[in-house]
Amino acid sequence: MKPEFYVVDRLEGKMAVLVSDKGETIETPRLELPQGVREGSVLRVPIGAPNVPDWSSAVVDSKEEKRRLDEAQKLLDEMKRKDPGGDITL
Repeated sequence: MKPEFYVVDRLEGKMAVLVSDKGETIETPRLELPQGVREGSVLRVPIGAPNVPDWSSAVVDSKEEKRRLDEAQKLLDEMKRKDPGGDITL
């Protein structure tokens, strides 16, 4: 089965809150994740037998994180370019 991607949404004490590409939110102990994870890290996670993420085999995917950041920046730049500026009249 193909690995899935999860983004570290936030770190809360000993827990990490992750969001899958499907939009699902998962909480897992930080100790189960690779060292060096931080908010915004993208994890490539193999999916085990009963469709459960195998956190022990998860890796930080810096290339995928950069690709996602570049894509988001491109969208922001596009919105800025289309914004006429000035005040909004309601």
